[in-house]
Amino acid sequence: MMNPRMMQILTVVLVVLTVLSSSIYTIRETQRGVLVQFGEIIDADLKAGIGFKLPFIHEVRKFDARTQVSDSERTEYLTQENKFLIVDAYVLWKVANVKKYFTVTGGDKSKAELLLMARVKDSLKNKVSERTVQEVVAGQRDQLMFELTQDANRIAKQEFGIEVVDVRVKRVDFPDSIAESIYNRMQTEREREAREYRSQGNELGETIKAEADRAQKVLLAEAYRQSETLRGEGDATAAAIAAAAFSKDAEFYRFYRSMQAYRNSFSKPNDLMVLKGDSEFLRYMRQPNK
Repeated sequence: MMNPRMMQILTVVLVVLTVLSSSIYTIRETQRGVLVQFGEIIDADLKAGIGFKLPFIHEVRKFDARTQVSDSERTEYLTQENKFLIVDAYVLWKVANVKKYFTVTGGDKSKAELLLMARVKDSLKNKVSERTVQEVVAGQRDQLMFELTQDANRIAKQEFGIEVVDVRVKRVDFPDSIAESIYNRMQTEREREAREYRSQGNELGETIKAEADRAQKVLLAEAYRQSETLRGEGDATAAAIAAAAFSKDAEFYRFYRSMQAYRNSFSKPNDLMVLKGDSEFLRYMRQPNK
């Protein structure tokens, strides 16, 4: 059985250990912290590492200093054309001013998200109302997110000590009540564009075909002209050569031509020709020796 003195020593040791454990705190590299005394901030930015505080008097409040991701609820917004869009977005943020952040939110992340997302929704509502459906969906989506980030960051730093790193639009949908009519209108528009492109393609095809036919006719006509020219030149050259050859002996030329005429006239056994005896055609038949 333990004696009373030993009990006293153990009690003192336990009290000392309790006081020491209450006096030491640790801040990680990924954390930010504030030192509070009876609800009042004494040190607004505790550094990472081990520190000491007065037990039962000082309180260390720690919170995550890394970039946080907060999703907004899918919310309907009215565009410049008075059409509703359902926008789903998220925000990347982190603590910039520790004292202001703790003063406004008490270091509670859920409260910080609630305040921040309310401002983001207001800013998103204003930006969507200044744009058409096409601009929100595709035309100016990057510009929309850039402006959202700038506005949300300015407001969050000023009011909550939060730095907004980025605001991203994940998805944009139409309400179910008008989605079908919009899709039908989009389909009709695409079909109209398809018909227009098809008509333009047919018109262009006919133009190309007509141009090809015209070019073909021009090429054929030019080729025929050149062939006739060459044929005429060849015939003229042949005639000139023949004339030059036969001009050396005109009598022989006449005799040769007469022989060709006889052969052509009497090429068949039954050929019959009735002529006068003094016909010039029978000249060489009457005078074979000559």
